[in-house]
Amino acid sequence: MKNETIPENASNNSMTYSAQDYKQGQPRWCPGCGDHFFLASLHKAMADIGIAPYQTAVISGIGCSSRLPYYMHTYALQTIHGRAAAIATGAKVANPELTIWQVSGDGDGLAIGGNHFIHVLRRNVDINIILLNNRIYGLTKGQYSPTSPRGFISKSSPYGTVENPFRPAELCFGARGNFFGRAVATDNSGVVELMKAAQRHKGTSVCEILQHCVIFNDGIYDPVYSSPGRKNNAIYLQHGQKMLFGENNEYGLAQDGFSLKVVKLGENGATLDDVLVHDVHAEDHTLQMKLALMGNEQGFPVALGIIRDVETPTYETAVAQQIADVKRTAHYNNFTQLLETNDIWEVE
Repeated sequence: MKNETIPENASNNSMTYSAQDYKQGQPRWCPGCGDHFFLASLHKAMADIGIAPYQTAVISGIGCSSRLPYYMHTYALQTIHGRAAAIATGAKVANPELTIWQVSGDGDGLAIGGNHFIHVLRRNVDINIILLNNRIYGLTKGQYSPTSPRGFISKSSPYGTVENPFRPAELCFGARGNFFGRAVATDNSGVVELMKAAQRHKGTSVCEILQHCVIFNDGIYDPVYSSPGRKNNAIYLQHGQKMLFGENNEYGLAQDGFSLKVVKLGENGATLDDVLVHDVHAEDHTLQMKLALMGNEQGFPVALGIIRDVETPTYETAVAQQIADVKRTAHYNNFTQLLETNDIWEVE
C-alpha cells in the first residue's frame, strides 16, 4: 500500500488538481488494452472531481485490471482475488471521509468476488465500484469468465461454454443496487461523466466499463467501440430527456405493452410524443432494468450513461449512528464497567 503525503496546505479547499496529480508509474498492459483508455479517463475524472489524492484510495483484487492501483498517485492497495469489496468496505467504515474507488475485472468481481459484490450492494456502502468487463480472464491467459456468452470458445471451453453468463446490471439490481451506469472504455467523455456521477452518488455506485482484451477477446464490443459505431448502435441516456439515438436522433425507444420497441420518427405514425423520457431516480427499476439489458443482438441499442441513481441511507453512516446511539445510552465507559453491568460472582 502506498502512502500519499499530505501537503502542508491540505486545509486549503481552493486547491485545484490536474490529471497529472493522480498519475503514478508506467502502466504495464498490452498495447491497445482497454485498461489504458480507462486509466486516462479516471485520472481526468478525479481531477475534475477535485478530491485530493491524499483523501482518495483505489483498491483492487487480482487480474489485469487490478494492476490499476499501481498507477495511481493516491492511497492504493492491491488485495487478494475477489476480496476488494470486503476490504473497501472496511476502509470506508473505518474512515468515512475517505473516497474509495474499487477496481475489479469481470472475473475478479463476479466469480470469486461475486458474493462480496452482492453484499456490498445490499449494504449500500459509499464506494465506487468500477467493473472492467472484457468477458474473459486475461491475466491467466484466456479462460471464459462469468460474463462470457453461452457457447463462447476459450482455452477452458474449447467446445463452447454451456453456462449462462451474468449480466452485471441484472445482478446489481437484484442485489438492491441504487446506482448503475455504463460506458465504453474508448469513450473518454462518457467515462469521465460517469465517474463524476458515481462520485456524486451517496451509496454503492456500479460502473460497468465495456472494453476489449486485444489478446484473448478482441472485438467483442466492436459495434460501440468507435464514435461512429456508438451513434448508430448505442443510446446515451440522460435524466429527463427523451430516449433518442441514431445519426440524427431519428430513432427512439417507445413502450410496447410491458416491453420496449424501437421506433423511427415519422414512420408508421411514430412521433416524438411516443418516445419515453428517462428517469434515473425512479424507485421502481422495471424500466431501468429493461434499458440496462438491451443489446445489439436484440435489435436494440446498447444503453450508455447513468441508468439508475436512487439515494438511500448508506451503511457506514448507519453504523456510525448506531455506535453514537449506543454510547449515549450505555451505562459503562470502559471494559471494567462493562463487566460489572452483568451478574458477578466472587469465588473465595
